[in-house]
Order: sequence, then C-alpha cells, then structure tokens
Amino acid sequence: MKIYNTLTRKKEEFVPLNEGKALIYACGPTVYNFIHIGNARPMVVFDTLRSYLKYRGYDVKFVQNFTDVDDKIINKAREEGKTAPEISERFIKEYFDDADALNVKRADVHPKVSEHIPEIIDFVQTLIDKGYAYEADGDVYFSTRKFPEYGKLSGQNIDDLEAGARIAVGEVKEDPLDFALWKARKSDDEIAWESPWGMGRPGWHIECSAMAKKHLGNTIDIHAGGEDLQFPHHENEIAQSECCNGVPFARYWMHNGYITVDNEKMSKSKGNFFTVRDIRKEYDGEVIRFFLLSGQYRGPINFSDTLMEQARSSLARMENCKENLLHIKEAGVEGDMTEAEKAALDDMTGCREKFIEAMDDDLNTADAISAIFELVTLANTAVKDGHGSRAFAEAALERLQELADVLGLLQKEVKEEIDPEIQKLIDERQEARKAKNFARADEIRDLLKAQGITLKDTPQGVQIVRE
Repeated sequence: MKIYNTLTRKKEEFVPLNEGKALIYACGPTVYNFIHIGNARPMVVFDTLRSYLKYRGYDVKFVQNFTDVDDKIINKAREEGKTAPEISERFIKEYFDDADALNVKRADVHPKVSEHIPEIIDFVQTLIDKGYAYEADGDVYFSTRKFPEYGKLSGQNIDDLEAGARIAVGEVKEDPLDFALWKARKSDDEIAWESPWGMGRPGWHIECSAMAKKHLGNTIDIHAGGEDLQFPHHENEIAQSECCNGVPFARYWMHNGYITVDNEKMSKSKGNFFTVRDIRKEYDGEVIRFFLLSGQYRGPINFSDTLMEQARSSLARMENCKENLLHIKEAGVEGDMTEAEKAALDDMTGCREKFIEAMDDDLNTADAISAIFELVTLANTAVKDGHGSRAFAEAALERLQELADVLGLLQKEVKEEIDPEIQKLIDERQEARKAKNFARADEIRDLLKAQGITLKDTPQGVQIVRE
C-alpha cells in the first residue's frame, strides 16, 4: 500500500515500525457541540483506513482522542450554567450517536484529556528539564526556536512565521513563536488541576503528544487528521514529541481535505454550517458516509443537495443489488450454477483486484466504489429478471458484502418487518392478478410505489424493493 505522506510531500510505500502491525492516532473532536460535516470527513476516512488495513491482514491499534478540556467547553459551560465535564460528557454521547449512524466503529482507545493530566504534567516537566520549555507566571511555554526542524510538516519558514507572530495580552512568552504547554488558571470557574506550576490546565497541542505516547509509544506509524490541523497543531505536536522523546514522532502523516458547501468554505457567519445531526434529518447516515467516500480523501469535497441526492441514488443501486441477491439466495433455482454465472463470478474476482489496487493507491475510495459498481453490474446482469441459482446468489452476495464491509457500506439488514396494511395490499394485488383484474393490480402497485415500495414479479415470486 502507498500512502501520501504530508511530511515528505510524496506517496510512499507503507512500511510500519513493526511488521504486520499498524499504530494509528487520529485527532478527534473538541466536545462542546454537535459534530459538523467537516468533522465527519476525517471520522469516516480514517475509520475506512483502519478497516482496510485490517482487511489486508494488519493488526491495527487505532486511537482517537476527545478534547474535553478547552476554552470552548469552558465558555459553553458558563453559558448553560453547567460544569465543563457535564458539557463534554453530553457531547461525547452525541458524538457516538452520529458516529454509529455513519457506521464509524469505536476506536480501540478513546482517550480524554481530563483522564491524562498526570501524563501531560510529566511530559511538560521533561521538556522543562531538557531545556525546551520554561515556566512564566504559572504558564509553561515551548521554546520553538530550540527545535531546528520546526515547520517541516507544513512547509512553513520560521522567519516568515516570526513576521506574523504576536504576543497576546496577558502572555509573558520569551518569543512570539513560543506556544503554551500549560495554562495557569485565570478564574475560579475554570476547570483546573494541581501542577508544579500552580493550578492550571493543559494547552491544546500537548494533549495529543501525551496521549499518543501513552497508548501507542514514542513513535507511531500513522498520524491522521484534517488538513486544517497541519499548522499549528500537528507542527507543534512534532516539535514537543521529538524534543521530549528523542525519536521521530510519526512515520506517516495523512490529512484529509476541506469540505465546501455549494463551493464556498463552510462557516457559521455565512449560514452554510451543517451539523451531521441536521443532515441526518434528510439523509440516512450511510448515505452521508457514501458521499464522504465518493471523492479522494486528500482533495476538497463539495457538499450540496444535488450531490447528496446522487449519493442516495448510487447507494440505493448497491442496496437493490444486495436485496435481489438475497431474494434469489432464498427463492432461486436449486443446483449448480450455469456457465454464465460461473463466468460472472470469475469477473467479480477481477473487481476485487481493482478494489484492492485502488485502495492500495493512497486509499482511493472513489475508484474502489467504481470497482464495487462493476461488481453490481455483473451481478444484476447475471440475475436479470429475477432468474438465477441460489449458489450464484450466495457467492455473489459474499463478494459484494466483502468489499462493501471495508468501506462501511451496506451494513443495514435488508430484511424488514412488513407493515400488516402493506402486506394486505400485496396479497390483494396477487389475488387481483390471479383473477385477471389487472386494473386493480396496477392500482395497488401505484399505491405502494407512492409509499416507496416497488413490487417486482420474479419466477420465484413477488420481490419487495424499498426505494
């Protein structure tokens, strides 16, 4: 597998630190509100990365944090008259509600900042002891210029950075480029912990370094996150981790691209800011996942109703194929496959090879989806008009689900309980057809179609297809 490494600006073969194992750290959300569609992209992309590496035989340890100590959480708590932990715990639960809808599996570890304060304090103290950090009025800052490679991830030049750097009111940094590792408590209602430098809390950047070190070790294979985190967050992580540990922090850096809304950058001020919870009112979570995987992860992706409708339609095509195969698997012809069915299965093996080739090329989910649709076409052609053997349907279904599982698609059970009133209409239509009352049969068919139910008459009986 080749991965585009942001650090080197090129695709590189993925060679993990330990053969057959993959250590991945993905930056998670700051839990003060519902996640938005921009948050959802890295969730889905790097969940898919984890899934694909497992599919290829890797033993994966996947860590994704929650930032549950932050100014935004403190401010939200003040607004609502609650504590910071009450706010963060509430939105962690809401996060998992959306994650489940998007078929995003749980990480192996979901560390929280609030549960890693001793590790963070030890990390900061090590940087002070090594001369890379200093305390000033209860704050602790990292001496950026003492890390000569600062800027290597984002391609920033330290002299250019200096020109735009400023010291904020209340800060007592030695250099405008220095960043906070620990923040002294400013008011009594701020969440804070005891430390060698007084009551305070971690800075933003230090948390990921400390949690990655604890759960994955000093050097990890892949560090993942959104493009917006390259600078300063990931740049600062590299600086503090490599100065603390004396070894490279991450071997590969993967960053997903931005999401625009109707070709404009998403922002609350423009009124084009959409939470996943709001989008789920119109679209199933799996449709959102399909949409997010329909473009190559490093490029920008445009969110619009038109594109979401296309995603819904495309996913429905996959779902209908699965439903057709399930129907024939249960009610199809007994016995051996036909020669045409055997040939179709052979061609499906080629689809799997195309899928793997695409995913091996820097997680190209767009081309991987195209390979699945080739398989869908082969399956649909082989079982045209509902004809087909049970053996073929079972084998084709297995191949379809194998690839869909890697992308986290087609995860819903197709079989659903049929409403008694719907079943009554279906039975009445069958009786009308037997009595050659085709006008009534057509009328019932149209009534059901208006409710999103299409009836297909096959040699094995009536098949119900939900739109």
